[in-house]
Amino acid sequence: MADNQTNYPPVVFYFKVLVNGIDGKYEAGFESVSGLDVKIETETIQEGGENQFSRKLPKALQYSNLILKRGLLVGSPFMSWINKAVQNFKFEPKMVNVMLMNEKGDPLVNWAFHNAYPVSVKVSDLNSTENKYAIETLELAYDYYERTDQKTNL
Repeated sequence: MADNQTNYPPVVFYFKVLVNGIDGKYEAGFESVSGLDVKIETETIQEGGENQFSRKLPKALQYSNLILKRGLLVGSPFMSWINKAVQNFKFEPKMVNVMLMNEKGDPLVNWAFHNAYPVSVKVSDLNSTENKYAIETLELAYDYYERTDQKTNL
């Protein structure tokens, strides 16, 4: 029997972030990505005459904001898009893809964030007593995301 699960579960440190319409040498290089979650809101309904329990019915999906962290880039096309929103209040929603890669560099899982736009930008503290890189944290809101798993031999 062949061992098809050699690389299962996949590692979390090999990923790319691509934004439609934004190209650049280092644009896909992020230190971390978080906010890949969705929660179903529920509404509690108490039925008349039923005192042992109440029913919880699904109501709506609630998505967290996508949070991207990377080393500060000067002259970045991605930051130009962010700055249009933050400085000029001009929003251009874009498709953002977060791809978890396998050891060969092929996508294993893709999360496609629809109509993403910036809602927050933060630069790490500047401190002359520390030897650290300047990190920018970018937060994006979006309508919804779709997860696509690539076919594997598992």
